[in-house]
Amino acid sequence: MRDVATDEDGLIRLQKLLQQAGVASRRRCEELMLDGEVEVDGEVVTRLGTKVDPRTAVVRVSGRRLPPVSDFVYLVLHKPTGVVSTMSDPQGRRTLGDVVADRPERLFHVGRLDTDTSGLILLTNDGDFAQVVAHPSFEIDKTYVAEVDGEVGRDVVARLREGVTLDDGPVAASAAKVRQATAQRSVVELTIHEGRNRIVRRMLDHVGHPVRKLSRTQLGPIRLAGLKPGALRELTSEELGELLDAARR
Repeated sequence: MRDVATDEDGLIRLQKLLQQAGVASRRRCEELMLDGEVEVDGEVVTRLGTKVDPRTAVVRVSGRRLPPVSDFVYLVLHKPTGVVSTMSDPQGRRTLGDVVADRPERLFHVGRLDTDTSGLILLTNDGDFAQVVAHPSFEIDKTYVAEVDGEVGRDVVARLREGVTLDDGPVAASAAKVRQATAQRSVVELTIHEGRNRIVRRMLDHVGHPVRKLSRTQLGPIRLAGLKPGALRELTSEELGELLDAARR
């Protein structure tokens, strides 16, 4: 959320901030405040006319985090297969930086996807946010769709959920299901918390079903949906609010 009108002290009336953030009409925002549905920095605010700093206040409406006013951008990119998850590459390969070369901001990628994996990756000019979300301790659900060799049966799905032990330790899918299956190929959807190198490919190879194609379709609350390869969109306020909460920002 950017470009809200504040007074000379950098403050704004709370109901006006809510309106400009697209929560509801000014009248409805006032009703939400009076009904005790609005919190600022952990405290319920019911007094109309209360002023807040839109850049620092942690505002919630009915429990949902409202992102602060910021000059930062938070983007979802559908990374195409073959693109390297860096902003530049000394070997001259196509990178994320090439895909977003027309953006004016200096962007950072949040985590990585293998070069031969397509799908959802986040980009931002908020370097601190990028570091926090990419850190291994930030255990957010990541959902992948994999096309694999052979027919994946219920026993394999059960093994993936129960966990397998790889060279660098055990790993389990928090969810797994088969979307399609024939004797020659299957399409499997897996959700995991971990971000170890090539972890999904290694899991599926371990259970006897090497990956042909792999795409990340969801990261926490953010879905790839109908975004085409190479296309960008901004995170919605709801998506960003949930991520900021998860990152304890």
